[in-house]
Amino acid sequence: MREKDRAEKRELARRRASELKAAIGDYLEARGLIPDGMACWDEIKKRQEKIKKYFHAGDKEWYDWQWQVKSRIESVETLAELLDLPDNKVREIKKVAGTYRYAVSPYFLSLISPGDMTDPIFLQAVPRQEELADSEGVEDPMAEEYTSPAQSVIRRYPDRLVIYVTNQCASYCRHCQRRRYIGKADRTTSRENLREALNYVKENEEIRDVLLTGGDAFMLDDELIDWLLTELDKIGHVEIKRLGTRTLSTLPMRVSDNLCRILEKHWPVYVNTQFNHPLEVTPEVEEACKKLTRAGVSLGNQAVLLKGINDNAHVMKKLNHCLLEVMIRPYYIFHAKAVKGTAHFRTSVETGIEIMEKLRGFTSGLAVPTYIINAPGGYGKIPMLPKYLLSLGDDKVIIRTWENRVLEYDNHE
Repeated sequence: MREKDRAEKRELARRRASELKAAIGDYLEARGLIPDGMACWDEIKKRQEKIKKYFHAGDKEWYDWQWQVKSRIESVETLAELLDLPDNKVREIKKVAGTYRYAVSPYFLSLISPGDMTDPIFLQAVPRQEELADSEGVEDPMAEEYTSPAQSVIRRYPDRLVIYVTNQCASYCRHCQRRRYIGKADRTTSRENLREALNYVKENEEIRDVLLTGGDAFMLDDELIDWLLTELDKIGHVEIKRLGTRTLSTLPMRVSDNLCRILEKHWPVYVNTQFNHPLEVTPEVEEACKKLTRAGVSLGNQAVLLKGINDNAHVMKKLNHCLLEVMIRPYYIFHAKAVKGTAHFRTSVETGIEIMEKLRGFTSGLAVPTYIINAPGGYGKIPMLPKYLLSLGDDKVIIRTWENRVLEYDNHE
């Protein structure tokens, strides 16, 4: 009888396993059709050779992050030649560039498939005429100018704040939340203003967490990063330091050995980055992440939900899987903010919740970030969740599982 029971249980387990496999059958079929930077690396390397030849550069220059920054593509003629752009697109870019600045690092440009105007990297990096047609967006949807109690400080929460350190990025994303700061020239926040920000932190003992961002914190030179982290280390109530950067995606060669030595000195350090599509996760990214994690740096990703780029559950799931393979923890999916010039990127909130429905339970918890809307007026992040709690009683709660099974659960203390 016992052997028979075991056989029946094993058979039930096998049936259940078949059900679970079927539940992700659509993703298993779709994932091979979603391009990623690892699988496309040979093609990307060919494009890099073309770009190096155009700039008369070799590997020494290519892997020098400062050369990459100096060589950012800001000329529409260069874009046209390297990306095989038609004349109407050239005219469109010139028109948009009169209002909104753009720049693309040679490395990030190499991820774009020339001639493909729907390429997810192209859509993030190259101006579009839709930027000029946005009549709904505002320049500062998060009211940062009204949440800045000191120079270069943004504070929206009780125990943490942001120090704005530069307006510079390796590439200027077309969906940027702070495009009003980009201007026509790169500017690093002055030491005087940084000291004022640090003094504000010193004077407010409840601040335990400081985020250095911009722009991109990794666009600062090594000496200035070291100075800022040293000054924060001197403030006894500051427990952790965070740096916001997209260079892991747009300029992974920025993660030099010297930068890692600096970050290792100031443990604990957290780096928040932004990857929005699996094409951005390449062997170069993997190498940069290895260096950072060996230096004791914790990595988290803050994706932005973008129409035509990652507003698809399969794309988002594959992105999160690719990130985990290089030791980046998916942390947030941000609903695109109502920034002027970015309306064409925004999706409905329902789209984001549908994506979350296809992540929770369908993949490991490590691959499930929190979907966030930033409240207007600078009132902070609000998680958007599928409804799993259906009713709440004194003795029982009614809950819904990721498979839409509705169950009773005891609610006793």
